[in-house]
Amino acid sequence: MAFSESLQTELYRKGVIAVLMLDSVEDAVPMAQALLAGGVSSMELTLRTPVAMEALRRLRAEVPDMMIGVGTILTPQQVAEVKDAGAAFGVAPGMNPRVVAEAQRLGLPFAPGVCTPTDIELALEKGCKLMKFFPSEPSGGLAYLRAISAPFAHLGVKYIPLGGVGAANAELYLNEPVVQALGGSWLAPRELIQKGDWQRITQNALEVMAMVNRLRGDVL
Repeated sequence: MAFSESLQTELYRKGVIAVLMLDSVEDAVPMAQALLAGGVSSMELTLRTPVAMEALRRLRAEVPDMMIGVGTILTPQQVAEVKDAGAAFGVAPGMNPRVVAEAQRLGLPFAPGVCTPTDIELALEKGCKLMKFFPSEPSGGLAYLRAISAPFAHLGVKYIPLGGVGAANAELYLNEPVVQALGGSWLAPRELIQKGDWQRITQNALEVMAMVNRLRGDVL
């Protein structure tokens, strides 16, 4: 299912989606609260650890102010699982037509991963206009994104860059018209979560949201 206009607008206003890996369900709620304390209210919880689905359910129940999407969705079965658990949207590292078709069937807003013009064409064929640009920096970064996005700009295609995006280059990406929001894996990295350094996570969130408010404050 394509992202609705209202959901895309909300993601644009939020500016950044915290991308997370959790090793313990007990870390889920304090981690989300630390992000919210810094103003970050959207996340992509990746299905890279065994506790991810349980963490999603707990977050949905205990942190209602957080918009919770799920990433690393690789199979149609996972689409159904995250939809049932209440995910607000789904994200994948690549463009798997079967996964996108299942998301459309179940009504889960979905952003497939793209890295080439062919990927973008395949995603467009499935009705997707919001896509994850991954891996961003290893693929050529902002210059490459500008080049591959140009033939599709008139169609209103937008991107969520992830992979090598961090505090040093976030502003450059956010200034790019085709960037809907950033994938912020640097906000709450695995090592900070494991240490329970919630203060540092809040500080990271405060810093990035100060930038988002400065750059996109006219639409907030």
